Amino acid sequence: TGTILNKALGSKSSSLSNDEIIRGLKEALTIGTDSSAKRLNKADGFFANAAIKILMPEEAKKAEKTLRQFGMGSLVDKAILSMNRAAEDAAGGISTIFWDAIKGMTLTDGLSILRGGDFAATEYLKKTTTAQLTEKMRPIIEASLSKVNATQYWKDVFTAYNKLSKTPVNTDLSAYVTERSLTGVFYSVGQEEQKIRKDPAAQVTGLLKKVFGGN
Repeated sequence: TGTILNKALGSKSSSLSNDEIIRGLKEALTIGTDSSAKRLNKADGFFANAAIKILMPEEAKKAEKTLRQFGMGSLVDKAILSMNRAAEDAAGGISTIFWDAIKGMTLTDGLSILRGGDFAATEYLKKTTTAQLTEKMRPIIEASLSKVNATQYWKDVFTAYNKLSKTPVNTDLSAYVTERSLTGVFYSVGQEEQKIRKDPAAQVTGLLKKVFGGN
C-alpha cells in the first residue's frame, strides 16, 4: 500500500491536485476525529483501554498504596472508575472543535503534514486545538465529575489518606482529568490516523482511496 507522501510528492506523474490533497487530508481528519469521539464517548471508552485509562496522579500514588494497605482499596477503585467515566462523558463534545481546526487547514498546513511523520496530522490538531479543547472540556469535565460522583469519591480518598499521613495531597481534580482526557483523545486520533494511512480497509471513501493509495 502506498502512502499519501509517496502519492503526493514521490511521483511527477501523480494525478493528485493540491485541492484533492487538502480535501483528502480534511476528510481523513474528520473521519479520524469523529471515530475517536464516538469510541471514547461510551462506557469503558477510557476505562477499558490500558493505553489511555486515567489512573491516580503521580503525587497520589503514595496515597493509593497506603489506602490499599489499610483495606480501603475500594475507595481508590471508585475514584479511578469515576475519573474515567467523566472523561468518557466529556468526549462527546470534542468533534466540533476539531471540525473548526480541520476547516481552517491551509495548503501550507497540508503540505507540512505530508512532509511530516506518521502522526503529523495528529500533531497539527494538537497544536491548533489543545488550548480550545482544554477551555471547552474543563467545565464539561467538572460537570461530569460531579455527575458521576467523582468529586465525592476523590474527597473520600484524600480525607481517609490525610488522616493517615503528615503530608496531605491536594491535587486539582478537574485540571488533572482534563489533561489526561486530552492525552487520551490525541492518542486515539493518532491511532485512527495510522489506520487511514496504512490500512486500505480504513480508506472508506473514493477520495481517501485515491489520496492514501488504497486502490
